[in-house]
Amino acid sequence: MAQVAVRGLHKSFGPIEVIHGVDVDIADGEFVVLVGPSGCGKSTLLRMIAGLESITAGTIQIGSRVVNNLPPAKRDIAMVFQSYALYPHKTVFANMAFALKLRKTDPGKVEQRVRHAAEILGLTPYLDRYPRQLSGGQRQRVAMGRAIVRDPQVFLFDEPLSNLDAKLRIQMRTEIKELHQRLGTTTVFVTHDQIEAMALADKIVVMRDGVIEQIGSPLALFDRPDNTFVATFIGAPAMNLLPGTVRKDGAPAVEANGRRLPILANGGVEDGRPVTYGVRPEHLELADDGFPAQIAVVEPTGSETLVFLRFGERGMVALFRDRHDFKPGQTVNLRPRVDQVHLFDESSGQRIQG
Repeated sequence: MAQVAVRGLHKSFGPIEVIHGVDVDIADGEFVVLVGPSGCGKSTLLRMIAGLESITAGTIQIGSRVVNNLPPAKRDIAMVFQSYALYPHKTVFANMAFALKLRKTDPGKVEQRVRHAAEILGLTPYLDRYPRQLSGGQRQRVAMGRAIVRDPQVFLFDEPLSNLDAKLRIQMRTEIKELHQRLGTTTVFVTHDQIEAMALADKIVVMRDGVIEQIGSPLALFDRPDNTFVATFIGAPAMNLLPGTVRKDGAPAVEANGRRLPILANGGVEDGRPVTYGVRPEHLELADDGFPAQIAVVEPTGSETLVFLRFGERGMVALFRDRHDFKPGQTVNLRPRVDQVHLFDESSGQRIQG
């Protein structure tokens, strides 16, 4: 196991710069998830750590070594790809043993490592099968097993669950987390799925357009997003954002769509300041003294009810754990939980309160 330190990392493809001076510290044994929309640079960053992409500027250190000029095979990492990348003509055993045989590892040790990894991943009954005889989840386990047998300092996962159906994704997500808890190997995992990131990570790195927007634990990012991008990217359904103006005459509030929405009295935001008012769907409550919103669509899921509403010309979402007999076109009164309200600067989108 080893720590990973990324310093001032830049990556350009010709005249186009796609990674803009990224700094990330990954502790020994930590599970870090790189998350962001398509094209944000997360997979490119992972491939640079792996040695599959060259570095334009900056340094990558794995353990005590700067690895900028080392080929992938010399970095002591193991990578699991989205496409599994299994050899179709080799058995499960041969696929998992391949890297060890290339290293000319003692055959007895190869046998021991492969069977140990197969036991961890529940693959022992499938060692003599070929990839075409396996399900998608089993193939992904084989790809993980091939990484485990190498006993690397760092595991790298590049969207490994993207090809799986929803039920299997959840199952494999749990298995990956259990695997990390068991092995304790430093892990860097790339996904565009923020729920996957929240479920797996010790620490999340949120990226956009080749820069890092925020780094922190899943709950830290959820509870205190640094800006409106993180606020809407982390959390499902996304945070509601409403443009408004701070009003200090009477009870402190933000005026939005002609209504006064409550804010904390000790927030220190000046009267008349244009802001973006943020509240998560689960922090909206039904209340007689709330603001009126008209129901557009109701999505009951059993454990909760998701309600899409119109507040003036703005769309909003509310989430209720209790069951309600809502109807489209119905008007309900909603009150934000004032202790869960977020305020962001209108122009920059940066957090100013909450």
